[in-house]
Amino acid sequence: MNPTEKTSHELLHILLVEDDDGDAKAIERAFKKIQIVDRIVRAIDGIEALELLKGSNGKTKLKDPGILLVDLNMPRMNGIQFVQAVRADEDLRRSIVFILTTSKRDEDKMAAYDLNVAGYITKATAAVDFMNLVNLMGLYGEVVELP
Repeated sequence: MNPTEKTSHELLHILLVEDDDGDAKAIERAFKKIQIVDRIVRAIDGIEALELLKGSNGKTKLKDPGILLVDLNMPRMNGIQFVQAVRADEDLRRSIVFILTTSKRDEDKMAAYDLNVAGYITKATAAVDFMNLVNLMGLYGEVVELP
C-alpha cells in the first residue's frame, strides 16, 4: 500500500520534540507532503514533551502519540534525559522513540540504543535527511502494527 493511500485511522500520530524552529518546520512540511501523518504535536524540549504526555502542568494530555521523534541536543532536558524519563514511566515506557540529531558521536548512539530507541537518525543534510525520515516513517507505519 502506498502511504498516500492510507485511511485516517492508519495515519501516524507523532510527538516531535525539537527546539530548532527551522528543523521542526522542515520535518512538518515533509510529513504533510507525503501525507502519512494525521497529527504532529510539537514540544520544544523534553520537559514540555513530558508535560504533554502526562497531561501535567496545565497541558492537555496527548491522546495516542504513536511515535516520538526526539532531538538529542535541547535545553532544559536533552533527548537522552527525556528518553530515560519515558522509559522509567509505567505508562510511557513502551513508546516508540526515534532520536533525531546532528551528532555522530558513538557515545550518543550507544546512550540512545541502551534506552531501546527504535532508531538513531542523523540530520546531516537537512532536506535529504528529512525526506529520508518521512519515507522511513511511512514504511514503518506500513509494516509495524501499532497498539
